[in-house]
Amino acid sequence: MIEWNEDQRSLRAAVEELGPVLGEGHVERDADGEFAEGAWKVLRETGLLGLPFDERWGGLGQDLLTTMYVLEGLGQTCRDGGFSFSVSTHMVSTGVPLQRFGSSALKDRYLTGVCDGSIIGAHAITEPEGGSDVMAMRTSAVRDGDHYVLNGSKTFISNGPLADVIVVYARTGKRGSPAAITAFLVDRDTPGLTVGKPVAKMGLRTSPLSELYFDDCRVPAANVVGSPGAGFLILDHVMKWEILCSFIINVGEMQHRLERCVDYARTRVQFGQKIGSFQSVSNRVVEMRIAVETARKWLYDTALKLQNGQNVTADLAIAKLQASEANVSTALSAVQLFGGYGYTAEYGLEKDLRNAVAGTIYSGTSDIQRQRIASMMGL
Repeated sequence: MIEWNEDQRSLRAAVEELGPVLGEGHVERDADGEFAEGAWKVLRETGLLGLPFDERWGGLGQDLLTTMYVLEGLGQTCRDGGFSFSVSTHMVSTGVPLQRFGSSALKDRYLTGVCDGSIIGAHAITEPEGGSDVMAMRTSAVRDGDHYVLNGSKTFISNGPLADVIVVYARTGKRGSPAAITAFLVDRDTPGLTVGKPVAKMGLRTSPLSELYFDDCRVPAANVVGSPGAGFLILDHVMKWEILCSFIINVGEMQHRLERCVDYARTRVQFGQKIGSFQSVSNRVVEMRIAVETARKWLYDTALKLQNGQNVTADLAIAKLQASEANVSTALSAVQLFGGYGYTAEYGLEKDLRNAVAGTIYSGTSDIQRQRIASMMGL
């Protein structure tokens, strides 16, 4: 069990204090599919967007475990799951690859803005025909003097309608080769880049989603993140952070739902008894607790191994699978426990269920995770 120090607890306490403010009006925003611009401004003032980044660029210089611990607090206290998802996407998709692989010039130009939230980041990986098959991406980047010319399209881009800068992964070599993908930092106003309209979706409605189109989009060669052909390596690093950071937020959300269900089971009376006295109800709540604790343990244990330089390929797949499916099951249990109230939009529980379904799809579907685990077992 990890023992958090006073500084770490203080950072988490700061975000937990803000959580109710950040989530205020979440039901209405979800209905309208509206990003919480006011909440973003509030969060910017705290400096928490710079959690894992070096102090040189205005960050707080915290490690992965501390970042996760604070983000779990965000999930537990902020009821706007889409907003929390956009926060994680911004930090991980743009800031993490920039700090680890970006040139000094790129860091100086962009990382301060990522840390203070004055620019919003996204990354573009998935394509309309590619889905989880990253190696089959068709978006191409061809060298032309001091620039690369990008052509193609990307889909399901979280923060796409908001993003000021996007890390775009494109093919610069033979299709199917791990050394064929390169990452580029592309400004929103780059000629040849078109941002599609926001895409309506089932859940996470307050985290805007769009398509991106590249039509002879000229990007300076100096905007290559890392080196040409290193995109797959960069993506692998980013996806580790993405899974650990986004799903620890979900653990915080699950913890909040669990506490809410416990309180409801203790106070709701049916047939002359508190419903928590019925074994079918108490068993459901116990299963929720087991799911939350298991997901939390897998995520933190995997993060600790990653920080220690160990191979976490299988651990990460198990952690992602466990956390994402636990989020769905506990959200469904909460809706069922609250009955008709859980089904109404006012209580926010049906929204949690819709949001949770996305976690079984993004960052590699549940089927992909099972396939990865099986391959690690020699199957």
